[in-house]
Amino acid sequence: MSMPSYPQQPNAGQAPYGAPHGAPAPAASNGFAVTALVLGLLACVFFWTVIGGLLLGLLAIVFGILGALRARQGRAPRRVMAIIGAVLGGLGLIGSVLVLFLSFSLFNSEEFKNFGECVQSANSKAEEDRCAEDFGKNLSR
Repeated sequence: MSMPSYPQQPNAGQAPYGAPHGAPAPAASNGFAVTALVLGLLACVFFWTVIGGLLLGLLAIVFGILGALRARQGRAPRRVMAIIGAVLGGLGLIGSVLVLFLSFSLFNSEEFKNFGECVQSANSKAEEDRCAEDFGKNLSR
């Protein structure tokens, strides 16, 4: 009895069936694109924190650019995903910069300095509440 013969499987480095001989098979995934999208989404959700908006947004932009370049060179798919991840990272970065700018402008304002002095000179909880009330009225003007 002879053993049944099965067709030979192509080697892992060879091109898939129907592809030109010698052409490398494209990668099944683009890790940079997936990473950029995840980091971009996280940057948009956590833009109000320094780490969330600035760090994650910057990383999403870098990974998005790397993923888009790999896809453009034909070494990986999902170019659009990489671009969307970079754009979301940029939006998270811009949102975080705006939050930081508004925070610094608020903490350096004359109203905030007056609030700090009022709270330090307050002797009771009622006086502290009055300071907070006056601060809120000054901000709404």
